[in-house]
Amino acid sequence: MSVDARQQSPTPGERKAREVAEEAREREWARPSFAKGLYLGSFDLELIHPYPVPDPELAARGTEFLDALTELCGTIDGARIEREDRVPDDTVAALREIGAFGMKIPREYGGLGLSLVAYGRALMLVSTVHPSLGALLSAHQSIGVPEPVRMFGTPEQKQEYLPRCAAGAISAFLLTEPDVGSDPARMSSTATPTEDGSAYLLDGVKLWTTNGPIAEVLVVMAAVPPHDGVRGGISAFVVEADSPGITVEHRNRFMGLRGMENGVTRFRRVRVPAANRLGREGQGLRIALTTLNTGRLSIPAICAGAGKWSLSIARQWSTERVQWGRPIGEHEAVGAKLAFIAATAFALESVFELSAGLADAGQRDVRIEAALAKLWSSEMGYRVADELIQIRGGRGFETAESLAARGERAVPAEQLLRDMRINRIFEGSSEIMRLLIAREAVDVHLDAAGELASRDADLLAKAHAAVGASGFYARWLPTLVAGQGMRPGAYGEFGRLARHLRFVERSSRALARRTFSAMARWQVRLDRKQVLLGHIVDIGAELFAMSAACTRAEAMRREDADAGGDAVRLADAFCEQARLRVAASFRALTSSTTRSDTRLARAVMDGRVRWLEDGIVDQSEGTGPWIASTTDD
Repeated sequence: MSVDARQQSPTPGERKAREVAEEAREREWARPSFAKGLYLGSFDLELIHPYPVPDPELAARGTEFLDALTELCGTIDGARIEREDRVPDDTVAALREIGAFGMKIPREYGGLGLSLVAYGRALMLVSTVHPSLGALLSAHQSIGVPEPVRMFGTPEQKQEYLPRCAAGAISAFLLTEPDVGSDPARMSSTATPTEDGSAYLLDGVKLWTTNGPIAEVLVVMAAVPPHDGVRGGISAFVVEADSPGITVEHRNRFMGLRGMENGVTRFRRVRVPAANRLGREGQGLRIALTTLNTGRLSIPAICAGAGKWSLSIARQWSTERVQWGRPIGEHEAVGAKLAFIAATAFALESVFELSAGLADAGQRDVRIEAALAKLWSSEMGYRVADELIQIRGGRGFETAESLAARGERAVPAEQLLRDMRINRIFEGSSEIMRLLIAREAVDVHLDAAGELASRDADLLAKAHAAVGASGFYARWLPTLVAGQGMRPGAYGEFGRLARHLRFVERSSRALARRTFSAMARWQVRLDRKQVLLGHIVDIGAELFAMSAACTRAEAMRREDADAGGDAVRLADAFCEQARLRVAASFRALTSSTTRSDTRLARAVMDGRVRWLEDGIVDQSEGTGPWIASTTDD
């Protein structure tokens, strides 16, 4: 069988995984989505402009809490957390005291009921003291027990768990398994109903359980076997962490995020009352995905904080460090890096605040916005950290402890790089995020194509579908020919930023045309063109970031002319940089190395180039077993 044939023929395991993912996916679009429109050639600026403004009372409560949190952060020693690889008990107690574990929990259940914007700013703040604090709070509130119980719990479940979590009972979310990452179809943890139906017996192992080693209460995903004519399926359960049969077998350690509590948790016939099931049997994956829709916004917030911290350090060093008679920031090569950090820091904060603001307003569907914000922010935040290391030079590579030991300021730049790396993996790796976003971006095409997009439909069904598809495209394609972006005076109220918005509008239509061409060419095989889809998603991500930066800068200009002028300068510089990245991604749609890369990857996997590995010492061999696949694919 040829490489191309192997790449195009889905295995039984792949088909099952797609079915599970598609069943869990939320299909309806009851509210408009600005980001979804970008992929369809519809640049509806009114959906994000004017920039969302929070409710004054809610904003005031957020400010009051942030003031208290800022004061507390001044007493926390981030270096101690890094050195001891744990968050001290007194720090956890202090966070409990000011209500930090209940930021997102409604006030009626004892929480603070803060907006997503204020919650994100809090994560931004604590993560610049040490990122494990952000991990502790966000794993508890963004994906832990409070959010799925708030969204899907019964009144009794809400009364039982939300006040406890608001008071500081730490929670965790358990989905990943040693052999299951982004493919829940292969989940091996089970929840078997008891004969009388009053409870489930939970068995299995969960990996990378952030907060797991210290949590009091857990949300656990497990597969319920078919029973009594009921289909079962992946389901969600609230489980008391001290239940008999639960063992934390290992506390994991990582290249970064020292201080984060993360482990391996085993369940051996753990009895979970049926009343602790969230939603219906088989609804667990949908609960997880829905929770993540806004839960992912914690990462853009943390990345924005890292960007602002990087800017502060880079500014000080570029001004103080003198080489060849001038501050290094005045040398063009370093100045370009400083400009990149400043412009990207502004955009990172803009992307977070726009996405969170839209979610707070509740008038927009932010599924794609939140996913794009997570993807783009994690990628760009890491680039910012890398450039900070380069500006700092040898001092960027040296640890803060070593710097302090020889009398210099203890700047943990290398720690930032280590800590930021995980954000490209957390809550959906960049590769998985691109596929999820791409699926939503081409959703309208798949709906229009109907049976044309099915591998199993017969010729008659495809013929009927072709008639319906032709009608849709006859209406849609003409809208991609011309738009506001071709009119020189369009978006004039944005001043010097108007040209960037015109670029976004034109690029949105061009992106939609390219997506249509890809759909027409590859049809049902498009989902396997992951590199192509990745470039499509990346273009939309940059257009979204440009839109966020421009609308935020304009809002700041109207509110404060002085600060607004600087904001416009930052947004202008960011858009200039982003346009180069957009152009490169457009070129990659038609000129790439994907074919040769695929063939080479297969040759590597087949062992045909193992000779290239000669001359090294592989110290990983013999240190433990690889995880073996247990499926037929």
